[in-house]
Amino acid sequence: MKKFQLFLVSLFTLSALTWADDAIAFPTDSYEIGEIPQGESRHVKIGGANLSKNTVNIETVLCQGVGCSNFKFPKTVQPREPVNIEFDFSTATLEGPIANVIVIVETDGKTHPLAMQGIVKAPFIFSEKMFDAGYYKPGEKREWTFYVWSEDKKSRPDLELKKEFSDEFSVQVKNVSLNVENFDSIREGGKVPGQKITLRTKGLVKDPKLKQKSLSKIVSFESKKYPKATPEVLIIGYWK
Repeated sequence: MKKFQLFLVSLFTLSALTWADDAIAFPTDSYEIGEIPQGESRHVKIGGANLSKNTVNIETVLCQGVGCSNFKFPKTVQPREPVNIEFDFSTATLEGPIANVIVIVETDGKTHPLAMQGIVKAPFIFSEKMFDAGYYKPGEKREWTFYVWSEDKKSRPDLELKKEFSDEFSVQVKNVSLNVENFDSIREGGKVPGQKITLRTKGLVKDPKLKQKSLSKIVSFESKKYPKATPEVLIIGYWK
């Protein structure tokens, strides 16, 4: 409580210069959520204050980005009073840098943004994650081969194709030792335990309800060592 009071005092001291045109202010321009293992969730609490002489009426709080849900916030914030925003952040479909923006929207349309930054750390590294099928005729068979290794470069990955994709795809997995010093030229014969995965189509069929010409398929894998992780690759192309 004392720390928050000191924070408010600091804000009030600087408000005339720094936040003269903004009723709601936060300690920093960016909330740092840190490093999160892929597949995990966090309950986030962000504290700020109403620095204006007017009551702030909040209509909603939203997120420009993915992974945020279940927002909790006060509908009314009196002058010189704190404002606390809470929400759940899921990394189930994320990987790499986080660059979301949390936006407080007042009932009169005024907005108060706050950037949220961090990193979602995946347990596996793929030599490739996007494959081009080119012009694809429904029913054609295609295949792509790529390598996967653990982020720690010590333990061997244990990826398998998720069962829900087995109607359209199959995989062949071979344990290999990799040289990953040059990411643009991953090759076998090194010291890093990995997997050589060959992904094959069983003959993709276009949904007749879809009118677009582009082909886009996300193919997901699973790991017993990291059941919360979401390793996946993307297949793109055009339907003939």
